[in-house]
Amino acid sequence: MRSKIILKVLGLLLMIFSLSLVPPILVSLYYQDGALNEFIQVLVGVLILGLLLWYPVRNYKRDLKIRDGFLIVVMFWTVLGFVGSLPFYFMEQISLSLTDSIFESFSGLTTTGATIISGIDTLPKAILWYRQQLQWMGGMGIIVLAVAILPMLGVGGMQLYRAETPGPVKDSKIAPRISETAKALWYIYAGLTVACAVAYWWAGMNWFDAFSHSFSTVAIGGFSTHDASIGHFDSIAIESVAIFFMFLAGINFALHFSAFRQLNGFAYFRDPEFKAYLGLLLAGIVIATLYLYYQQVYPTLEEALRYGLFQTVSIATTTGYANADFSAWPAFLPIMLIFMSFIGGCAGSTAGGMKMIRFVLLFKQGMREIKGLLHPNAILPVKLNGKSIPEKVMTAVWGFFSVYVFTFALLMLAIMALGVDQITAFSSIAAMMNNLGPGLGEVAANYQSMSDPVKWILTFAMLLGRLEIFTLLVLFSAAFWRK
Repeated sequence: MRSKIILKVLGLLLMIFSLSLVPPILVSLYYQDGALNEFIQVLVGVLILGLLLWYPVRNYKRDLKIRDGFLIVVMFWTVLGFVGSLPFYFMEQISLSLTDSIFESFSGLTTTGATIISGIDTLPKAILWYRQQLQWMGGMGIIVLAVAILPMLGVGGMQLYRAETPGPVKDSKIAPRISETAKALWYIYAGLTVACAVAYWWAGMNWFDAFSHSFSTVAIGGFSTHDASIGHFDSIAIESVAIFFMFLAGINFALHFSAFRQLNGFAYFRDPEFKAYLGLLLAGIVIATLYLYYQQVYPTLEEALRYGLFQTVSIATTTGYANADFSAWPAFLPIMLIFMSFIGGCAGSTAGGMKMIRFVLLFKQGMREIKGLLHPNAILPVKLNGKSIPEKVMTAVWGFFSVYVFTFALLMLAIMALGVDQITAFSSIAAMMNNLGPGLGEVAANYQSMSDPVKWILTFAMLLGRLEIFTLLVLFSAAFWRK
């Protein structure tokens, strides 16, 4: 591995991130909320740090190897998580500890949406904007943005793209060059964000709330500018906008690009992953609505549909918005929704979870094993959309699932050993690894009551989920460090 090229890329990315502090500074100037000095200090500090890393090696040019890509992705998300915590830590109005600041920062960047903070409504506007902006940047991946920029600076980005998006569809591209792919993804992402903001404004939000919530909706993050989340507005129109854009953000962005380029909405229904995603959501909505109604949680079917629909889409897409306290519902429903978050959205979307494509392939593999018992000598390939899936991909899916379950159990046991009860431990690790946010038990409202060691484990779980486990765990293997 080449330390010089790694330092060069990290320096460039830190300088790019420092520019993201300009919008909160402008918000602070506009609202005169007293947060200006802290943001300016952090911007200058991060910019200088980036320059110190980049300047000595600015003329060094080499191609990135795959190991360099993995290391840069993990290092940058880690460094960015720590650097992103500085505004929280230095802001006197919220007075968070270092651990809490780091937790909040990683939660934003990984689009988890779990929060330490209570009294969100009273925070300075600049901090509120910054929290939402962190999710927006993390949603698509700051690395993808860098992939579009770094080729112009003499640093190739294919290895970063592959390290950032592991999985069955990691090699599919929507443009011949990786920089063009990244740009196309960002155009779609930015377009959805603006459309979502306008829709929120039209539904009744002010412009500040509209853009703030569009950031976290399209990123499937779940942060809000209010303690009561979307429930603060108590508006069916606003909830409808949120449902629509959460649903869209959970779809593969390459599929959005294909449908837009062809101007053909039927392109979605030719995709087996989309059909499974839509089917799962519809099934969850029907079950949640009928259960809420017949258990008399809500007196009318209309109310049961309103809350059942919203919370099912929110939790199943791993957004984490709330228009009701779903943790207080009959025990079956909260657990069912948490399990739906394990599946999450489609690969290539901003959603968390293990991704729908993997579960589709696991289901097909299970069906193949059953058929194999009846026809032991038959050759039964797993097919998706009429095409056979290579055995290498099937092995990778099984490997991912196995490591995911093992890691989940290990982390859950670890925080239980630190005194967390079973329901809280299960739901909090699920919420972190699936990048969901809200949990059950002690973490139904926020994560303030968790001890510092537990928060560090949960932060690690967020990063595992954001990088889909292997990208991070590969650094812990001895083979990675051998020359």
